[in-house]
Amino acid sequence: MSPGWRNRPVSLSIFDAVGAVGVMIIIVTYLLLQTGKMESRGIAYSAFNAFGSAMIIVSLWFDFNLAAFIVEFFWLVISIYGILKSVPKSFGR
Repeated sequence: MSPGWRNRPVSLSIFDAVGAVGVMIIIVTYLLLQTGKMESRGIAYSAFNAFGSAMIIVSLWFDFNLAAFIVEFFWLVISIYGILKSVPKSFGR
């Protein structure tokens, strides 16, 4: 007998799609960092992470998961800190 989740039809709400895009943004951002195509101290790295985590939080608003919310909340807060820390450097060049 197969597990019940395999028998359910796949349905993707707009909020699931928003969360999935947020996950992809974070994954691609991390890939770019690891391949040397993005600097961790640059504003783009923090901005993409903040945007991705905010999109995941939006999806969690409609299908709440406390553990995921805690991770994404702190990911967003730390990313905003990184943005604020990078702003003077970006404009000072």
